[in-house]
Amino acid sequence: MSFWRTRQDAGVLLIVLAAVCFAALDLSIKHTAKMAPVLMLLWGRYVFQAVVTFALRFPVQRAALLRTPNPRFQMLRGVLLLITSACSFLALQYLPLGEFTAMVMLSPLVATAMAAWLLKNQVSTKRWLLMLGGLLGVLLVVRPGGQVFTWALLYPIAAVTAYGLFQVLTSRLSGQENPYTTQFYTGLVGALLMCPIVLLDWSNAALLAHWGWFLTVGFLGTFGHLMLIRAYERASAPVLMPYLYTQIAFATLAGWLVFDHVPDGPAWLGIAVIAASGVGNAVLSAHEQGRATRAKVAPVATD
Repeated sequence: MSFWRTRQDAGVLLIVLAAVCFAALDLSIKHTAKMAPVLMLLWGRYVFQAVVTFALRFPVQRAALLRTPNPRFQMLRGVLLLITSACSFLALQYLPLGEFTAMVMLSPLVATAMAAWLLKNQVSTKRWLLMLGGLLGVLLVVRPGGQVFTWALLYPIAAVTAYGLFQVLTSRLSGQENPYTTQFYTGLVGALLMCPIVLLDWSNAALLAHWGWFLTVGFLGTFGHLMLIRAYERASAPVLMPYLYTQIAFATLAGWLVFDHVPDGPAWLGIAVIAASGVGNAVLSAHEQGRATRAKVAPVATD
C-alpha cells in the first residue's frame, strides 16, 4: 500500500484504471450494439452517470453540487461530449477496437491545434511536428486498401473534432468548476438530450433482455470518468497523459481476444506512430511546465 502514499503514483494508477475502463466500455458497446439499439445504449450511459453521480455526491455537497458559475459552459461541454460518444458508439459497429482507439487518441493533438487557432495559444515547432506525426500515423491506419478504409471513418473524425473542442473548452475554464459538478451536469445534459431522441428506436424487449449490459456500459463510462477526475486531483496532466495511451494496448488486446482481430503491419506502425506522437506531446508539456515553474521560483537578481 506504500504506492498509494505518493500522490503522483496514485494518479498514475488511477489513470491506467481509467484507460482499462474506457477500453472495456468500447468492448461492451461493440458487443451489445449487436443486440440492442445504439440510441438506447447512449441514453442509458448518460442516465446512469447523472443518477449515480447525484446519488453519491449530493449527500456530500448538497446544493453546492448543483451550483455552477458557467451554466452555458456546462451545457456546451455536455453537448460536445454527447456528440463524441454518439460518434464513438456508431463507429464501433464498423471499426476494430484497436484502430478506432488509436484514431480517437489523436484528440489531444487536435485540441492543441484548436487551442492555437481559437485561443491564440503559442504552439512550438516541436508540437506541430508531433501533430504531423500523429496525422501520418492515422493515414497509415486508414490508408486505401487497408482493413479499416470505409465510409465509417467519418465517425471517428467527427468524434476527434468534437472531443478536441471539448478539451479546449475544459482547459479554458479549468479551476472555475467543481469536478463533480461538471461530472453531474455532463450526465444530466446527455440524458436530457437523449430522452426524446431514444424514442425513435426504443425497444422494451432489448432493455429487458440485456439490462445487465446497459448497466455495464453506464458503469464503465461513469467510473472511468470518475477515475480521471481522481487522477487529475493527484497529479498534473503532463505526468498522466502518457499513461492514458495504454488504452490503445488494452483495446487492441481486447479486439484480438474477443473479436479475433489483429491489425495488419502498416496499421501496427500507424498505431505506434500515433501513440508515440501523443506521448511526445505529453512529455513536451511536462518539460514546458517544469521550465515555467523553475522560472517562477528563480531568485531575482538585484544590483
